[in-house]
Amino acid sequence: MAKIKLTKNELKKQKEDLKRYRRYLPMLQLKKKQLQLEIIKIHQAIQNTSSEVTSLRNRVLKWVDVFAERLSIEELCKLEKINTSSGNIAGIDMPVFLNVEFSQKPYDLLLTPLWIDKAILVEKEMITLKAKLLVYHKQVDILREELRIVNQRVNLFEKVKIPEAGETIRTIQIHLGEFQTAEVVRGKIAKAKLERRKEAMSA
Repeated sequence: MAKIKLTKNELKKQKEDLKRYRRYLPMLQLKKKQLQLEIIKIHQAIQNTSSEVTSLRNRVLKWVDVFAERLSIEELCKLEKINTSSGNIAGIDMPVFLNVEFSQKPYDLLLTPLWIDKAILVEKEMITLKAKLLVYHKQVDILREELRIVNQRVNLFEKVKIPEAGETIRTIQIHLGEFQTAEVVRGKIAKAKLERRKEAMSA
């Protein structure tokens, strides 16, 4: 810690700093709480979407044997782009899922199996759900990084800045109190000397 200036000006500055830290800390703590709540909400969304993926997979398992015909769905339907918008969560810019763009090759309805239409729809639904999950995980990463920074600031104010300013104020006040006492004592000594000198001169 830098050497403390034991002056009235420094005392005023430290008091202003402490006031500012105490005003800023609750805002940081509120931000921390908001971030934690948003992370919980997104984790819930991840859980819900993961459940949808599992449910869809289980539905597909009932008729998956038809895939023995070995027609590649991936060749007919491919993910082109995940569209997101810029949203604001707890005051932080981040991607928000919009939709998924697919490229789909035309296929001959007479030459392809009957189940292919259903399979393509299921494939699109699965890809869309997984794209949502990707965006949710990205949101969580951004929020966790912001939470890490806010946590550092909360700790800095709670454990360093506020205690340091409080201790500095106490040190300066003690010093100024001692200085004032010493000034009073010196004044009394000087007054006593002056009175003795007067008495000596009048004797």
